[in-house]
Amino acid sequence: MTKEKKAQDALARLNETRNSLMREIRKGIIGQDEVIEQLLITLLARGHCLLTGIPGLGKTLLVKTLAKCLSLGFKRIQFTPDLMPADVVGSEVVDEDPATGKKAFRFAPGPIFSNVVLADEINRTPPKTQASLLEAMEERQVTVSGETRPLDVPFFVLATQNPIELEGTYPLPEAQLDRFLLNPVIDYLSLEDEIKMVGETTGVQGDEAQSVLTGEDILQLQDLTRQIPAPETVVSYAVGLASASRPKSNACDEWTSKRVKWGAGSRASQALILAAKARAMLDGRPNASCEDVKVMAKSGLRHRILPSFFAESEGLSSDDIIDHLLESVES
Repeated sequence: MTKEKKAQDALARLNETRNSLMREIRKGIIGQDEVIEQLLITLLARGHCLLTGIPGLGKTLLVKTLAKCLSLGFKRIQFTPDLMPADVVGSEVVDEDPATGKKAFRFAPGPIFSNVVLADEINRTPPKTQASLLEAMEERQVTVSGETRPLDVPFFVLATQNPIELEGTYPLPEAQLDRFLLNPVIDYLSLEDEIKMVGETTGVQGDEAQSVLTGEDILQLQDLTRQIPAPETVVSYAVGLASASRPKSNACDEWTSKRVKWGAGSRASQALILAAKARAMLDGRPNASCEDVKVMAKSGLRHRILPSFFAESEGLSSDDIIDHLLESVES
């Protein structure tokens, strides 16, 4: 069997797996297909995802349902103002032997030691605790008391935040935001989907979502995602979009320069390409395209572009700036 034939067979199997996964997720979630797809893309790209949406749209339920469909360890961390870093990564505790009376230190791992970690309402905890996730998200390890401990693989952080309740919240610093591959926004359901959701959730409970993928399956799919080719033109387009958002870059036009305080870094270019590859693979296509980059642009860039005061005075958001970039940067 040729290498090309093997790749085609792998894409065909992935398409079957995707259909099974979507079918199971829909047992707990009505609508939100675009957000579900972006979660799967983040998983395949070996990244992390920040879900933004107002209360009551099912952010937490969506993450819990996805976790049920994966044969992986799952932990939920409810971020609160009094949460400490040790509550996330773990700490050294003292054990005493009842027979001898001898005492010894033992590491008690925190909830970060799991495959799927739900960081619920991540912006409700102070920056010191938010920063405890930086090493884990970037390097898949944590350091406690001078000792570095690897995390389980695959490792996947799904964080949620509420954009409207600002009282008692701590905005995520740019370094933290940049660790998230994508930032999907969950919007209201369509009228038809909301009618269906209300009917199903106020009646007799239906079938629960069943596991579809194992940890080994996910690791293989993540490796396959990296093998999806991205032509040089696609890479150039992704880098061009990110570069055009930087006020001091030669690629940035005057309109953008006035409206952006801080643009997307090099990690944004990587995120766009990885997301494009994962999207192509989910669609059963053998290579990433500029269209994939365009579709993933808002989720991949909105949390990495900081609008200036001038943009805010005009009522413009990072999404509006990305719309301008998509129109002005040639693919």
